[in-house]
Amino acid sequence: MFVTLPETARLPDPCHPEATALDAALQRLAGALAWPQAMQRAVPWVHAVRDTPAPFWAMESLLREYPISSAEGLALMRLAEALLRVPDAETAIALTADQLGKASFDAHAGDGPHRMLASLSASAIAMSKRFLPDAEHETGLLKRLGAQTVVAATVRAIQLLGRQFVLGRHIVEAMGEAAQQRRAQPLLRFSYDMLGEGARTEADAQRYLAAYAQAVARIAEAKRGDGPESSDGISIKLSALFSRYEVTQRERVFAELLPRVWQLVDAAARADMNLTIDAEESDRLELSLDVFEALAARIAQSHPAWRGFGLAVQAYQTRSLAVVDEVARIAKAHGLRFMVRLVKGAYWDGEVKRAQELGLAAYPVFTHKHHTDIAYLTCARALLGHAGLIYPQFATHNAGTIAAILQMGEANRGGFEMQRLHGMGEAVYREVMASPSVPVRVYAPVGEHRDLLAYLVRRLLENGANSSFVHQLADPQVDVEALLASPLLPAAEPGLVMPRDLYGTRANSTGADLAVPAQRQPLLTAVAATRIDAVPEATPAGIDAAMQRLHAAFPRWSATPLTERAAVLRRAADGLDARLAEFCGLLVKEAHKTLGDCVAEVREAVDFLRYYADQAEQRLAVLSLPGPTGEHNELRLHGRGVFVCISPWNFPLAIFAGQVAAALVAGNSVAAKPAEQTPFVAQRLVTLLHEAGVPADALALLHGPGETVGAALVADARTAGVCFTGSTAVAKIINRTLAAKDGPIVPLVAETGGINAMIVDSTALPEQVVDAVVQSAFRSAGQRCSALRLLLVHEGIADAVIEMIRGAMTELVVGDPADFATDVGPVIDAEAHAAIRAQIERLRREATLLGETPLSSTFARLVAPVAFELGDIADVKQEIFGPVLHVVRWRGDIDAVVAQVNALGYGLTLGVQTRIDSRALRIAHGAPIGNVYVNRNMIGAVVGVQPFGGEGLSGTGPKAGGPHYLYRFCAEQTLTINTAAAGGNAELLAGLSHG
Repeated sequence: MFVTLPETARLPDPCHPEATALDAALQRLAGALAWPQAMQRAVPWVHAVRDTPAPFWAMESLLREYPISSAEGLALMRLAEALLRVPDAETAIALTADQLGKASFDAHAGDGPHRMLASLSASAIAMSKRFLPDAEHETGLLKRLGAQTVVAATVRAIQLLGRQFVLGRHIVEAMGEAAQQRRAQPLLRFSYDMLGEGARTEADAQRYLAAYAQAVARIAEAKRGDGPESSDGISIKLSALFSRYEVTQRERVFAELLPRVWQLVDAAARADMNLTIDAEESDRLELSLDVFEALAARIAQSHPAWRGFGLAVQAYQTRSLAVVDEVARIAKAHGLRFMVRLVKGAYWDGEVKRAQELGLAAYPVFTHKHHTDIAYLTCARALLGHAGLIYPQFATHNAGTIAAILQMGEANRGGFEMQRLHGMGEAVYREVMASPSVPVRVYAPVGEHRDLLAYLVRRLLENGANSSFVHQLADPQVDVEALLASPLLPAAEPGLVMPRDLYGTRANSTGADLAVPAQRQPLLTAVAATRIDAVPEATPAGIDAAMQRLHAAFPRWSATPLTERAAVLRRAADGLDARLAEFCGLLVKEAHKTLGDCVAEVREAVDFLRYYADQAEQRLAVLSLPGPTGEHNELRLHGRGVFVCISPWNFPLAIFAGQVAAALVAGNSVAAKPAEQTPFVAQRLVTLLHEAGVPADALALLHGPGETVGAALVADARTAGVCFTGSTAVAKIINRTLAAKDGPIVPLVAETGGINAMIVDSTALPEQVVDAVVQSAFRSAGQRCSALRLLLVHEGIADAVIEMIRGAMTELVVGDPADFATDVGPVIDAEAHAAIRAQIERLRREATLLGETPLSSTFARLVAPVAFELGDIADVKQEIFGPVLHVVRWRGDIDAVVAQVNALGYGLTLGVQTRIDSRALRIAHGAPIGNVYVNRNMIGAVVGVQPFGGEGLSGTGPKAGGPHYLYRFCAEQTLTINTAAAGGNAELLAGLSHG
């Protein structure tokens, strides 16, 4: 058994400034590298590669002929990513036609060293396009036969492409191929990597474990060399061995993952071969180091002389130098020596997006490519300096970097090795290995070609970007001096807009990276300290008095200058932004939300306040209109009066804030009625708004049941508008009440529920589908109006996808929302719990149970996520507002599927999972749905980015967090002044000249 190590901060905060990390790197590197001298070695390599280029199918040549920045390169990449996994001919034809139809291969002449092959391949593709359908439903026999032939040829071509980048379909085949390559280059060593995505289920993890174990055994049987340095080895991915390899599941990682890894480590140590743990995303970095040290402690006891245990380090992370030093510390502490593979990194775009989405203070990765190059060289210097503790392995295809490392390692020959990826960088290493002064290891993927997709696309993006060395090496237009220019000049500014400045003049809300203990702990402390107080319910007399005050205050608030009303919202936003931990505590305790959901909701509320402040100044200002001479025309917008805002319990802060802020900044006074389950968090926000400058008599909180307080507010003669978020049934009641009132016609802004569907075709990547389904259907216990209710999956992949969803559901943790490990908390109250349980029992009788999350916690009002299969879309009769998923298989006409979804009458959110771009657009155009999400989850709409709201039974519009929302809260007035009434148009006359 492995004891769970205490969670401590081994490294700096991942969001420390890039400039700080860069300064530290440059100081560490000072005096260690003479770049001009190193480049004298690299220049001949570059000339030789360009004079004798790699074969046509090699990475460098492919990127030259079809760069990923071109339509042709992108189309081929998308086909390589998806086509091999499509089981049905119709979809395969549609995918091939969709992707090849985007590019003009006819015009591709091929002007490089392989111009004849390039021209032939382009001509073949261009000719093939003629046999493909122009539309998805073309059914002519000749067209169909021709299309099938084209697809078969394309599949074969992609399989051949896969052979260039995958060493073998299984370990035995890979080792045979390695042996052939060694005949030509005897000093080559290999590190085998078993292809595949991270595990989503326990079955996935066990399958990967078996593949790794078999590979270790085979490598051990054929072991060559005197020790780990000269022998072949294996690279393993921890996320492949445990589906919940994440910080939230730390105890499970030590209890379940570590024994599996030890099984492999122990076998590798007994064989005296090398085993390296691959690098993953930055949010797992500290956890990876904890796992690494726990294994090191066990190795020190069981195999103290073994020198083959290794770790990959990503230089693009701003903490990379600290990681190198930490690995050296672990080695020294346990009396071991490790192998460390230094890579530049392969998840850069994902790291950037995560930091932006979370609103982090900075990026955990360098934002300039040459800053990563600096960090790489500094880490290389540090690794070489940790002699006796670390055996460095430098993985790079950059000729300049290779030359610099060879210079820095002059005194350490035999004490390090170079590495390259199989199928990439071969031309450069052909020249490097002409002088066999340093050993070279090939990082070699092993797996079926259909598993190649994620790996290949990642490598193409990494090496095919315009700024990459591999891409520029293949371009003779790039001067050799420019190609090998020194990277040791830091940029003055970050290479990307910082997450806080993502939206221009509107500051992004401040987030928290819960994977970082220092950022998580203040929130947990606040949760523990939070107490929820009772909020008095409004009486009929209190409602009448409040409405009277609001009605009387409206003219004064409406007359307040627009800029001041906007300033009030911004002050409230800043105050809320600074009190993230406090409001997270309120949401956990009153709304029973998990910590991640709480952070997201506070940030959404902040974004609403800032966004509507900006929108008000842009869209509600006086607008001058054109007209005839002698006349001035302008359009003015002003508040309507008292706006009643009725918000739900599932977003008691964000939706409450959005409704109230929109009504206030438009010049209305506001009667705010929160959900009766969550009044305290609303009360605290009202207090904050008052502190920010909203007059006490312009905003009143009126708490109580909807049947009494809500109904009284809607029916009140002084109500000038209603904003409501909740069920469709209640929205209809409000609508009828307003229509029945005497006096003015009162507008209703309503956002209601939906039977939200996700359509999955057979080109979709199952792992991405499962991630999106689990998040969309079960996060927040399914208590989101945008949540996935109906999964429609193509029959060709349905069995595999359903099995994976079942397994992923099994791994979810249902329990106390205050527990950081909890994925799914309770439903809101006993009434909701009883209603959902009754619906589940009905489905147990009427449908087929697919999967259900085990429920071990005794926390109150828990509903285990559950999935049922139905025979038809029409069998879904109503929305179940909880963690309940309906699944229906489909086949044939995608338009018919969309029509059946439309027939349900709702129109809130729709998910589409497909690699056929034209199909995704056609589905979106054919679906009267407010929010359509392609190849991602369906929840978490961001203010100003994905304006949210539906149509049909799902609401009235306009969309919250969008540019049209504020208009609904305003009345309009056109003011026309005849400026020529007092004797003529002086301005016009002043502009005339008389002879």
